[in-house]
Amino acid sequence: MLKKNKPKVVSLFSGCGGLDLGFKRAGFDILWANDFDKDSIETYTQNLGNHAVLGDITKIPSNEIPSDFDVLLGGFPCQGFSVANTKRSMKDKRNFLYLEMLRIIRDKKPKFFVAENVKGILSIEKGAVMQMILDDFRKIGYEVEFRVLTASDYGVPQHRERVFIIGNNCGKRNPFPNYTHGLKNDLFNPSLKPYVSTKDVIGHLANVRTRDKPFLHENVMVYNHVARTNVSETFWGRKHKVNQFDICDYLKKWRKNSGWSTKRIDEYFGYAHTAGHWFRKDNNSGSIPNPEDWKVLKTLLKFDDTYDKHVTELEEKTIVFEQSLRISNWEEPSDTITATGPEIHPNRKRRVSVRECAILQTFPNDFIFYGSLGSMYKQIGNAVPVDLSYQIGYGIIKLINGT
Repeated sequence: MLKKNKPKVVSLFSGCGGLDLGFKRAGFDILWANDFDKDSIETYTQNLGNHAVLGDITKIPSNEIPSDFDVLLGGFPCQGFSVANTKRSMKDKRNFLYLEMLRIIRDKKPKFFVAENVKGILSIEKGAVMQMILDDFRKIGYEVEFRVLTASDYGVPQHRERVFIIGNNCGKRNPFPNYTHGLKNDLFNPSLKPYVSTKDVIGHLANVRTRDKPFLHENVMVYNHVARTNVSETFWGRKHKVNQFDICDYLKKWRKNSGWSTKRIDEYFGYAHTAGHWFRKDNNSGSIPNPEDWKVLKTLLKFDDTYDKHVTELEEKTIVFEQSLRISNWEEPSDTITATGPEIHPNRKRRVSVRECAILQTFPNDFIFYGSLGSMYKQIGNAVPVDLSYQIGYGIIKLINGT
């Protein structure tokens, strides 16, 4: 971080704060941030401070936003622009939320602005939307450039492509970061470091069971290691038929004899309510422990081997009724972490956990997410990788400070 006076930032469409955190690390002060998603604001506030405002930016007048800041950030909503949206067009109102950025820039006149969006924005109406956006920013006196940046080229363990638009009114050339990573043994770019692989950063959690509560692993506190367990294509399922009612009666008997309460078992595992479902004879909410939990439970309740084979022996099965999702790359950077749902973990027993997704987006280990499981996945998938944001912010702060 540069040691001169800290330049100031205002952030629109801030989400959970990936872009903002990168700029903060680069040496900026975040004066004010805004998003209309309640869970995102909760996550932002708990991790970055109380300067985030929950609300619809179209209903917040400019005079309620601080002045005298240096950079405006805005990852304006991209649903209407996404390549996944085959009906995207200039008729989609979400495509015009960039006008709120334009309004604040025009009214506040920051030295720089940074806008981020999905690559699909470039092809809407054969490029007309992108040209319209660039022209609008130029009309209010800004030198504007855009580039498609691939996060893995900058040390992020994820092949994530996003469009970044940078503008300034200082008569300077807009700074974009230089590549730092690439393929191993690249003869044309020998100074590049090898891509950071998925295994490099989340391999330590591959065989660590998920749980609701934080826990210590390899001397690091792990938060949000929760995951969806539905998988597709192939998965590891039970080899033998087993009746949940029978397992429930069996476990209840052994729990009663052991003196362990359901609450105490939940606390031991670090779960919130999961253990209760093991002792509930209910087709809608009862469940059978997974093999890893079964083995731990056996050490607590000291039950016999009656159902060991039925619960713990697995075989590879195929799901034919669920949409196929890609399995994460392991020896290379991950595919793009999306907001709609995480990829299948390479172990094919679960989806990539919330914490693993956060690590692939280069959030720090102590950055804690709030909301439902789906909401946390969405917040992370919509975020800008923190390390990439840092490099963009560092280039801008050097120009502002004249270094």
